[in-house]
Amino acid sequence: MAKKNNYYPLEVKLEAIKLKEEGYSVKEIQVMLDIKSESQVYTWYYWYRDGEIERLSQSPGQQYSYGHGPTDRSKEESLEIKNKILENQIKILKKYKEKGKEVVPQIIIEIVNEFKDLMPIKLILELFDIPRSTYYRWKNKIEVNEISYNERIVISKCKETNYEYGYRTIKGILKDEGNHLNKNTVQRIMQKFNLQCRVKPKKVKHVKGKESIVASNIIDRDFTANRPLEKLSTDITYLPWGEKTLYLSTIMDLYNGEIIAFSLDDTQDTNFVLDTLNQLPEIKHRCILHSDQGTVYTSKIYQETVYKKSITMSMSRKGTPADNAPIESFHSTLKSETFYRYPELKSSNEIISQTVINFIKHYNNTRVQAKLEFKSPVKYRESRILG
Repeated sequence: MAKKNNYYPLEVKLEAIKLKEEGYSVKEIQVMLDIKSESQVYTWYYWYRDGEIERLSQSPGQQYSYGHGPTDRSKEESLEIKNKILENQIKILKKYKEKGKEVVPQIIIEIVNEFKDLMPIKLILELFDIPRSTYYRWKNKIEVNEISYNERIVISKCKETNYEYGYRTIKGILKDEGNHLNKNTVQRIMQKFNLQCRVKPKKVKHVKGKESIVASNIIDRDFTANRPLEKLSTDITYLPWGEKTLYLSTIMDLYNGEIIAFSLDDTQDTNFVLDTLNQLPEIKHRCILHSDQGTVYTSKIYQETVYKKSITMSMSRKGTPADNAPIESFHSTLKSETFYRYPELKSSNEIISQTVINFIKHYNNTRVQAKLEFKSPVKYRESRILG
């Protein structure tokens, strides 16, 4: 059975074009106006932009045969449209003379706003020989000074948090501060001003060597903890920049996601991870340390040191990084919000080391997390102790 084409009245098409001009995304317009095809919205907008607005009111068959042998009726319609455009051009020029002779951004924007429902913006700008890029630059600059209170606080919070969070986290932070904005409002504002969190790059999977089981998977992906130092997670990540590759070994407290120990070195050996392990405070209650099955963790000396510290070892299964997801996620976040976002930080080992140190301090003390009631790991831990 042939697929039936969706028919949309002229009012819907004009509303879609208007929303597109106002900065809404095509996906948002589809949802708001119940339009099935994304390409349909683009097609209407391009017709409007290129001065072919008569195509919007034609039947589907005439729309797509435009310019390929049009009927007498379509010629008459085209002539009528051209006359209307000419009339509107005269009105625009009269309006311009009333405003004054100098072409200034405010006047052009006012004129476009007044006549954009009658004719394409492209044709209005051609009257003044103004490129579309120049017009939108003027428009965006003026709109920044005319933003609403809600837009202002969202922009301010995104800037304050270095554009690290998505709209859900920004909403949670604002709510915690007494600003109760709907999540859809926050999302729309962030999209309008291009404030979205940068998408993290996909993690490259590495095939591991022969499995060497030393400890069972006690954690078994249960990363919840009821007190500090109950469950810990450790791992190593590569920093392949600078003069030579550096390695970062970290230990995370799963109670609040805090990095409680870390080491940086250009050599990945047992002494490297032992240095991280020996930074742990005295363990007074039952504690589990989870890692992968890397040779540094399965070594005899590492296992003995763990045992002497009254810690129980837990290990991931072969080829399952999800078994150690929290620490994997932390390393991904560190790289995403520093080296991938600011490539200039990859310049030297000294800069790389200082960047890591600064980020861990920021992560522990100021970077909020939704699962921690929109508090940083340290503030969450302190609030629980005081509570």
